[in-house]
Amino acid sequence: MAKLGVAVHGAGWVSGEHIKAYLRNPYTEIRVISSRREASARARAEECELACDICTDFDEVLKRDDIDIISICTPNHLHPSETMAAAEAGKNILIEKPVAMNLKDLKEMRDAVRKAKVKTVVSFVLHWNPFFQTVKSLIDDGTLGKIFFAETDYFHEIGKWYSGYEWSRTKEMGGSAMLFGGCHAIDAIRWFVGSEVIEVTAYSTRGHRQDFEYEPSVVAILKFANGAIGKVGCSFEIDMPYVFNVFVHGTKGSVRNEKLYCLSKFPGQKGFITIPTIMPDSGDVSHHPFQGEIDHLVDCILKNEESHVNLDDAIKTHEVALAIDMSAEQGGKPIKLPLIED
Repeated sequence: MAKLGVAVHGAGWVSGEHIKAYLRNPYTEIRVISSRREASARARAEECELACDICTDFDEVLKRDDIDIISICTPNHLHPSETMAAAEAGKNILIEKPVAMNLKDLKEMRDAVRKAKVKTVVSFVLHWNPFFQTVKSLIDDGTLGKIFFAETDYFHEIGKWYSGYEWSRTKEMGGSAMLFGGCHAIDAIRWFVGSEVIEVTAYSTRGHRQDFEYEPSVVAILKFANGAIGKVGCSFEIDMPYVFNVFVHGTKGSVRNEKLYCLSKFPGQKGFITIPTIMPDSGDVSHHPFQGEIDHLVDCILKNEESHVNLDDAIKTHEVALAIDMSAEQGGKPIKLPLIED
């Protein structure tokens, strides 16, 4: 069969991981790297030893008949317009997060993708992390019983070492702590609890970092439609290595990061046992399982199936992030969801 043609749009840090994953997939061929800066696109192609076209005009990329998939790896504020343009051009899309930073853009993106009927995957890449998949399997096979309480935290000191630091710390381009990084924790807790958030209460603060335009530390309490409760935390100013906490408590057992306690599976268990797997313990994109994510997108396209992390689902995660920001701005006022009419 003919290979699916790929355009990687944006030549920043994460684009290199997209490129590597497409190169390893037997059904895809990278045909163009596009960026507002030609030098950046050429440098990325050379780094990956890739012979492909270089383009600085996104509209020209969208006109190409040999492009089936577009990876959107540009700064956050560009994602809505680029996603809608790609959908209207009939391209399948992998969208880096956050996909948008306000409700209007989220709704317009959703409507454009639904109308175009293209396949989408939003880059909540930890769905393919082995630890995440282990926890999900323990939930799905009933090992943990009914989930009634869960906690997730995204703690990542963001500084000048990060290539996107200058724009990510702004409200216009970074959005907020929850939108820029904490959305991973929101996506995770939604996936593990298996129910939609119907109400949030949140507070935010600034510990010591004055360089962020938004308050870089946030905590939220979540109420789910199935009766479960949860907590999500995010901070960009905690002085410690990257941490992604996952605590899931069910009627038959509990997971606390790599630790498992479940008497129904381990009779006589006297303490937590350690799950020997790969943990989400680094913020470096080279540590993230982009291969699984991109193989999944390709599989969805070839089988004409919707992804469990498509744009429709990701919008619900973004709604929660925006509701958390709204609650925090109003001093912890409860905010009910959904915020967007279906």
